Amino acid sequence: MTAVRTCPGLYCGRTELEDGSWSDCGACPRGYRTNASSYCMPCADEPTLYDWQYLGFMVLLPMVLHWFFIDVVATRKSKEGILIQHICAFVEIVSGTLAALLVLPPTGTVALYVCTPKALSDWYTLLHNPQPDYKETLHCTQEAVYPLYTVVLLIYAFSLLMTISLRPWLLTFHSSNSGKKAIYCALYFYPILILIHTVAAGLIYCSFPYIIIIISMITSASHFSVKIDQSAPALLISSVTDTRNLTILMGHWLVHAYGIISLTGFKELWYLSLVPAPALFYILTAQFTDPMKIHND
Repeated sequence: MTAVRTCPGLYCGRTELEDGSWSDCGACPRGYRTNASSYCMPCADEPTLYDWQYLGFMVLLPMVLHWFFIDVVATRKSKEGILIQHICAFVEIVSGTLAALLVLPPTGTVALYVCTPKALSDWYTLLHNPQPDYKETLHCTQEAVYPLYTVVLLIYAFSLLMTISLRPWLLTFHSSNSGKKAIYCALYFYPILILIHTVAAGLIYCSFPYIIIIISMITSASHFSVKIDQSAPALLISSVTDTRNLTILMGHWLVHAYGIISLTGFKELWYLSLVPAPALFYILTAQFTDPMKIHND
């Protein structure tokens, strides 16, 4: 073939052969994506700010889960041991992320060459294999958003590898049964995260700022709801004087700010003034939502 004709479907393309001719319509090689003329072009775009924020969110998920399960299963007898486990989890995620970025082109740097997503369908090319003349299906499944799909899987794989390598070694010096339980939790939630990403990566990419904001509000309310004294002064004082409560509250605010920045893209930073709003709203209104008062009335 010496002339390139447009291929059917959204993602079928032709690659140039060594003799200067063009292949039949099919899936583009890894790291390539078809253009409007059905040429398979290499992914050479730089990630946008939104792309980096998406990757940051996908990295933030296992880190928060690590910290949550370490805190839940901790025995409270050794605050130093809990802090060391938190730091170790942070190192595991950061090293796993760096390893995934270093192995992808351009190899040896934390930069990425990407094919920028243009539509939700770019994440689900399997669902868009054409069937010309209603005969044989033309299989053109590929990673049209290279490498935003696979890099997350690599990050989780490297991070899990670091967890099962570093954490047991750490626990040999700080013997703790709760630390072992935190590792077991990681062995459960990593496969779940991988499954969710495999099925819903495109949906998460389009909606993660809203997911962050909603979840941060829910978890903030859950944090306050476990307090025995639900009066506004007690909630406010415990949030300021208790180091653990203050750390959790500041963490919620940072995550909430991240969601707002992801949504606005540094264009309307005045929205950051709303970061404390969910916590303040709960503190001021908790006394009016006591279930015992509702049942008595």
